[in-house]
Amino acid sequence: MTASRFVLPALLAAAALALSGCSASNAGSAGGFGGSAGDLKVVATTTQVADLTRNIIGDTPGVTLTQLIQPNQSAHSYDPSAADLTALGRADVLVINGVGLEEWLTDAIDASGFHGVTIDSDAGITIAADAAGNDSAAGNASTDAAHDHAGGNPHIWTDVANAEAMTRTIAAGLATASTADTGRAAALAANAAAYDTRLTALDSWIRANIDPVPVAERLLVSNHDAFGYFTTAYGITYVGSVIPSFDDNAEPSASDIDQLVTKIRATGVKAVFSEASISPKAADTIARQAGVTVYSGENALYGDSLGPAGSDGATYIASQVHNVRLILESWGVTPTAVPADLRE
Repeated sequence: MTASRFVLPALLAAAALALSGCSASNAGSAGGFGGSAGDLKVVATTTQVADLTRNIIGDTPGVTLTQLIQPNQSAHSYDPSAADLTALGRADVLVINGVGLEEWLTDAIDASGFHGVTIDSDAGITIAADAAGNDSAAGNASTDAAHDHAGGNPHIWTDVANAEAMTRTIAAGLATASTADTGRAAALAANAAAYDTRLTALDSWIRANIDPVPVAERLLVSNHDAFGYFTTAYGITYVGSVIPSFDDNAEPSASDIDQLVTKIRATGVKAVFSEASISPKAADTIARQAGVTVYSGENALYGDSLGPAGSDGATYIASQVHNVRLILESWGVTPTAVPADLRE
């Protein structure tokens, strides 16, 4: 994405007008963050990163969170509004997914005047180069997808272990930003520890349900290459994607469709999964041609985006439970009861 997308006079004028009244508020706290009252203003980019951050913040006094990308909105095609740029310009802390997912970020920072601290939640995570979650693209049919993002596959959150690492990174960054307020730092640490316990329980529940399934039956076809880390973590064969790209805005060619239908028939895949933030039309077409079930609508997977409040994918944990339940169902497996602390 080029800077020209943000150089629309009306957008910059609106952002500049709003920022002119708040630029001084970023320098008022004793710890170098927040306004004159010591408040900590946090902005998070994606729905997943925002949810992880939200669980760390909890009801900690004096900390506010603004989420830029909204439910069922693609991170790949997101364009900040004037209000988004205003919120970013006022922020003390910016939490991002990283791995090149936020291709619009540099332009947004320049346009907003953001001068706070950035927490890159991908820190320390081994980044896969291909759709199958491998750290080498050699031999994978979808290696061209690795060129979508220079940093590799950006969908790191689909592996719960990565979400735990992201949570620790975000918590550490927020703690550093709260060193002037020991009470706030302690509250954030306690919230992060409690959430980490829930993520560990989530990972255990997923494994307890997937591990008994014969390896040859653990097959997945989804709308686009968003689940490589998930399939690698839980021993699932990723047969292919409707859109052979990390970017959910790409379009499959006729050849792509034919190749995927052939793979589905050859491997015995029983279902094709659409994703909640993507049109199901191509998935419907491929499932029909291959003679398998298509999961779409309320039964679509949550990939690039979480769902709105009240949906099965309103939170990170809820989205993972939803996805795993449906995938197990497509294999003919009934999942065990979801632990009480994972129900939302």
